[in-house]
Amino acid sequence: MPELPEVETTRRGITPHILGKTIRAVIVRNKHLRWPVPASLARELPGRRILDITRRAKYLLFHFDNGTLIVHLGMSGSLRVTDCKQAAEKHDHVEIVLDTGLCLRLRDPRRFGAVLWTNKDPARHKLLKDLGPEPLSDAFDGDYLYAKSRGRKSAIRDFLMNTKIIAGIGNIYANEALFHARIPPRCAAGKISRVRCVGLALAIRTTLEKAIHAGGTTLRDFRNGDGRPGYFQQSLSVYGRSGKPCGVCSTLVRGLRIGQRSAFYCPHCQV
Repeated sequence: MPELPEVETTRRGITPHILGKTIRAVIVRNKHLRWPVPASLARELPGRRILDITRRAKYLLFHFDNGTLIVHLGMSGSLRVTDCKQAAEKHDHVEIVLDTGLCLRLRDPRRFGAVLWTNKDPARHKLLKDLGPEPLSDAFDGDYLYAKSRGRKSAIRDFLMNTKIIAGIGNIYANEALFHARIPPRCAAGKISRVRCVGLALAIRTTLEKAIHAGGTTLRDFRNGDGRPGYFQQSLSVYGRSGKPCGVCSTLVRGLRIGQRSAFYCPHCQV
C-alpha cells in the first residue's frame, strides 16, 4: 500500500498543478469507498479555492476557507492530475474538476481509500487526533523513541508501525530502517538501548528522505501524481528480498512473520 514516502511524493507531484486553483465541480462515480464519500462535497467545494495541500501521516489534507478535504489512498489508490477531456477509467471513483480544465482523479481499484470532509480543525478529526509525531519532524528523535519504548515487549518492527507512537511508518520502511540501524525486527522494543534508539531514529529519517527523493516505492498498484512509478524499490536492502544475498555481507536475507505481517532481515548484519 502507499506508505508515507508515496503519499508525500503524491503531494509534491500534484501541488504545482492544483494549488490556488478553484473547484468547478465534484463528480463522485462510486461513493462506496472505505467510508461513504460525503454527498455534501458537491455543495461544499464548487467555487472554493485550494489554499494549501499538506500531509499528516498517510493522509493528504486539502485546505479550503470553509473546511478540509481528507484523502487516504488505501491499499491501491492514487491521485492523478489529468485533462478533464480524458475519459475516466473504471476505477476513477472521485473527480475534482478545476477551473483550468484539469481535474484531480482518485483511482482506487480495491476501494479501501477514503475521501472525507470536515469543517472543523482537521487535527482533531477522529482519524488524525491520536497520531504520533511525524518521523521527519523535529518532534521525533532518538530520545523520544527511547522514552516511548521503555517497558514495551512488542517487536520493534511492530512498535515502529504503531501510528500512536510514530505517524506513518509502514512495513516497508520499518524493515529498511531496522536493517540500516542493524537491529533485528523481532527484538523487544523495550530492550533497545538509548544509543541504538538514536541510531534507529536517524535510520528512519534517512530511509524516508531517500525514498521521497527517489519518488516512493512502487509495489503493486502505486503511481504518483504524474502517473509515473517511484523507483526506491531498486534500493531496497531487505524488504521482499528473502533468499537473496545481503548487499553488505552477502548473507542470505531471511523472511519471517511477525503478527500478520511479513518481515525481512539479514541474520548477520542485524544482531
